[in-house]
Amino acid sequence: MLRLFVFATCLLLAACGAGKDVRTGPDLEVILNDRAAAQLSDYRLFTQLAAAKPAPGVVPYDLINPLFSDHALKTRYVFVPEGETARYSETDALDFPVGTVLVKTFSFAPDMRKPDTDRYKVETRLLIHKRDGWAAFPYVWNEAGTDAVYAPAGKMTDISFTDPAGEPLTIRYAVPNKNQCKTCHQSGDAVLPIGPKARNLNHDGPSGLNQLTDWQTRGILDGVPARPPAVPDVWDVSLPIEGRARAYLDINCAHCHKADGSASNSGLFLDWNEQTPVTYGMGKHPTAAGRGSGGRRIVIDPGHPETSILTFRMASDEAGIAMPELGRSVVDERGLAIVNEWIASLEPAQ
Repeated sequence: MLRLFVFATCLLLAACGAGKDVRTGPDLEVILNDRAAAQLSDYRLFTQLAAAKPAPGVVPYDLINPLFSDHALKTRYVFVPEGETARYSETDALDFPVGTVLVKTFSFAPDMRKPDTDRYKVETRLLIHKRDGWAAFPYVWNEAGTDAVYAPAGKMTDISFTDPAGEPLTIRYAVPNKNQCKTCHQSGDAVLPIGPKARNLNHDGPSGLNQLTDWQTRGILDGVPARPPAVPDVWDVSLPIEGRARAYLDINCAHCHKADGSASNSGLFLDWNEQTPVTYGMGKHPTAAGRGSGGRRIVIDPGHPETSILTFRMASDEAGIAMPELGRSVVDERGLAIVNEWIASLEPAQ
């Protein structure tokens, strides 16, 4: 009778747990381990990994302007260990405590005009605040979409879809390796988050609430002032073009083009808070010429996008010329149009 009861109980537990991880809560021991977990599921960040159902304490969020990555759809989550709190920063990424995990999943759909139809996951990137600093870990999803495997060497894969403009497109999609992750997340000798800055989070997120207010209410963020900064929505045509173009360059380019970034030797700094026009490219000559300049002599030639190096490089998909040099294989035509419009609106130099 006892054996029958045990057998029945096992069947019941198996039925309840089918298709999900029945353990609850992220595994802090795995998160803080010096070695990366073999599979994404090992972190227990999701109670239903395939359905992307976050575990308790894992909060979905988004950025008002996501970085362009070959039209990939992105979902983001943050986990801050219980009892810990991130500290507010006016200009830099929030100061997250040890044990924090930032999760970003990249997905595609056969027709990107219908992003929720037959959508499938390609990769998930984890940025984990270890005891000795931040570390990046790329994971590649299996074809069934049930789990993702650690891929420190990255991966190249062909993906075909109909793009948001209705055109058929095949791309050579690159899952970055660990060193490439460091290139974009470099801040001096450290690796730091890029997106979760107050100005990018200060809007209504997936919950319908202002994210900075929501995070402070949840107890995972402290020190938010009454009026935190915010960047404009790049695609809101009712807003001034200069702010929209600067916001686009901030999220897509400034993580490298800053004083302690991987493109610091260019002297071109595209951070939203940069106030010196020549430093963010206005009338600036490049520190080094070459084919990357396309024969043009000025980074931003006011009134003339057609003679500006910045737009030349944004309009290219050729290795060694294209900017950003990592994270895309096709041109972001919408983003390029915004920057072209901004430069064309500027008063030409006399």
